[in-house]
Amino acid sequence: MGVSAAALDDLTARPYAHRGLHGPRVPENSLAAARAAMARGLGMECDIRLSRDGLAHLFHDARLGRLTAHTGPFHTLDAAAIAALRLAGSGEPPPRLAALLALAGATMPLLIELKSDRGPRACARLCAAVAHDLDGHAGPVAVMSFDPLAVRWFARHRPDVPRGLVVSRRHRWHRFAQWRTAGAIARTRPHFIACDVRDLPGAAALPAHLGLPLFCWTVRSSADRERAARSGAQIIFEERF
Repeated sequence: MGVSAAALDDLTARPYAHRGLHGPRVPENSLAAARAAMARGLGMECDIRLSRDGLAHLFHDARLGRLTAHTGPFHTLDAAAIAALRLAGSGEPPPRLAALLALAGATMPLLIELKSDRGPRACARLCAAVAHDLDGHAGPVAVMSFDPLAVRWFARHRPDVPRGLVVSRRHRWHRFAQWRTAGAIARTRPHFIACDVRDLPGAAALPAHLGLPLFCWTVRSSADRERAARSGAQIIFEERF
């Protein structure tokens, strides 16, 4: 089973709030940020990391310090310890992906970025956990990653889940930087590309040539919006409130 054109149309139909609509009392990658995005009729982009016991959670950073009052690596905590954390500015813990999917239902589109930075074996565990949570989800949803191994995992094991390759000329430490763009696309067979808005218009050429939809991140100004519009890209934007 593949991904239909209609499913991709559903995913590209509206802008996405970067890590949800967040601000001083509404943390990024929180259910509160998801509810705020949903109230505006937006999609939500979110970041996923794995707990020590193999459950998918919303959390961007590899370490806890910026987003919580604790320190240390996120991946060393099990789900119970993560549930006891509190995101800065709120009483909410980092939520499980399963909770976000339940909130989004069949209504809010989701772009799920897999934060795979701990090697191939950890990448496969992360992908399997996300795939498990996605089983049975009825709403528009896609996975994406800088890591070609994550995108290729979904191509092999969950070909019915829309998948995207995230690219940036500025993130040279990512494994993607070791592959030429065309080669990475050939290996991962993505359904869309997500690029750094600062790389437009140049980054739009290859997706356009291949007929792939283009998302761009992180849009923060009217100039960014205009740049995205000229390249035919849907936006992943940040707007603090």
